[in-house]
Amino acid sequence: MAIMLFLKQALTCTHPSWHDTLLNAFGAMDQHYLNALSRDSTWLPGIDKLLNAFSLPFNETRWVLYGESPYPRALSANGYAFWDAAVGAIWSSTGLSTAVNRATSLRNFIKMLLVAEGTLTIDHTKPTAIAALDKRPYCRTLKQLFKHLIQHGFLLLNASLVLSTRPKVLEARLWLPFQNGVLTALSTLPQPPELLLFGKIADTLQHLAIIRQFPCLIAEHPYNLSFISNPDVLAFFKALNLLQCAT
Repeated sequence: MAIMLFLKQALTCTHPSWHDTLLNAFGAMDQHYLNALSRDSTWLPGIDKLLNAFSLPFNETRWVLYGESPYPRALSANGYAFWDAAVGAIWSSTGLSTAVNRATSLRNFIKMLLVAEGTLTIDHTKPTAIAALDKRPYCRTLKQLFKHLIQHGFLLLNASLVLSTRPKVLEARLWLPFQNGVLTALSTLPQPPELLLFGKIADTLQHLAIIRQFPCLIAEHPYNLSFISNPDVLAFFKALNLLQCAT
């Protein structure tokens, strides 16, 4: 009964087109683990945000962008991979906002987008170069940027949907049956989405046989400086112009 109530509450933030898939995916998981989650209120992002990523309709999924696990702060973790809910403005008069600069992964991700779109060069991503840009065509807030990603068809999913006191690698392993269920369903789409696996924990999804049915881009996590200049990542994001969403 506790698990059923847990699942019912988790599904409230999801698009109805996902419900059968998600229930089947949860059914494949360790039920003792789910029961433990249902009785614990200390893990992030919390039951009300756990499945936020699935607000994107099932058949609109064009890419699955996998991160590792939720942010380790209640204000930041919101159920979407890489979206720090505590960050508001992206820009400042000196380049990136203080909040973005403090979030290493986010800072490198935005710098990568600027390089991919040809606004900056790999050798010139310092604050002075960013401060000199005309930002009028760009998203002003992080919420705008990530809503733009979702509108493009990005399912922003972490390899582990939960951050708790367990080691991250172990937590992600417990979510592998769930991920297998989600990917099995997505493989039935007329054009299966491309998977973007960013980071070592996301890379463990390659242990699933279903992965072979999808095109994959595998890269280091954005907290690595090398992410900004990764040629495969830059080539993927080049034509999307995700930063250009200002209204």
